[in-house]
Amino acid sequence: MKDKTLIVITGPTGVGKTETTLRIAEHFKVPVINADSRQIFHEIPIGTAAPTDEQQRRVPHYFVGNHHLEDYYSASLFEQDVLNIIHQQSSPISILSGGSMMYIDAVCKGIDDIPTIRPDIRDEMRRRLEDEGLAAMCELLKALDPEHWAAVDRNNPRRVIHALEICIQTGKPYTCFRSNTVKERPFNIIKIGLNRPREELYGRINQRVIQMIEAGMIEEALDVYPKKGLNSLNTVGYKELFDYIDGLTTLEEAVSKIQSNTRRYARKQMTWYKRDKDFSWFAPDNIEEILNYIQTTLQNPSK
Repeated sequence: MKDKTLIVITGPTGVGKTETTLRIAEHFKVPVINADSRQIFHEIPIGTAAPTDEQQRRVPHYFVGNHHLEDYYSASLFEQDVLNIIHQQSSPISILSGGSMMYIDAVCKGIDDIPTIRPDIRDEMRRRLEDEGLAAMCELLKALDPEHWAAVDRNNPRRVIHALEICIQTGKPYTCFRSNTVKERPFNIIKIGLNRPREELYGRINQRVIQMIEAGMIEEALDVYPKKGLNSLNTVGYKELFDYIDGLTTLEEAVSKIQSNTRRYARKQMTWYKRDKDFSWFAPDNIEEILNYIQTTLQNPSK
């Protein structure tokens, strides 16, 4: 009999996870374990819609602004950090909330034991990406690991470069380190998915981008511009604003691209979530319905 339960709250970007999570965490009187791979960076709270100081006063949060852009961090490190937190917490309830799919899967299902990349390999591959371009890196991955090349998102430099780092450091294909075996966890897991009608969600995304700009996201992008080559800044919002800063686009075009790319990311998130049949889906504003579902499931954990 497992005596602890992890409540996972997720959903597409812009759906309203933060406020719903705060209210549920306040109900159970527990902190929030944040599962957003970009909100961990101290320098970019506006563009990542990180929980505000006021929200963190309402409920303490782990993994908000606790790293810097230059720091190496990964889903496997997140997995171990979160497992340690859940083990150390005295409460039988823990709450994990965010939109980074790999971070959530790492905690719920485990992640393969992939070696930590040496700094010299990481620096070399970052330099090669800048000098040779993504297309050349994809061709290198095709030569070193054709199986993973066929499956990976070849428009995502982070995924391509990470696979190459493994190949080059170990001398083995990245594929051989991926078993996709679900690990047993010493706690029950309740998975809550939040969603809204598509047009409503897209309207919220478009409005949130405008609010970010008004809150100072351009100034934030200018502050981190000297570090724009870092992997941590290869994310929606900053890439488009860096093009604006470089004079390659207008601000209006940059904002429109941020909105469009954020909507595309939300669709990608939903495709990912739909593969996992353990999620129960709710409208974010139906707090009482969500709490009733959680309470019922806590009383009948096998169901």
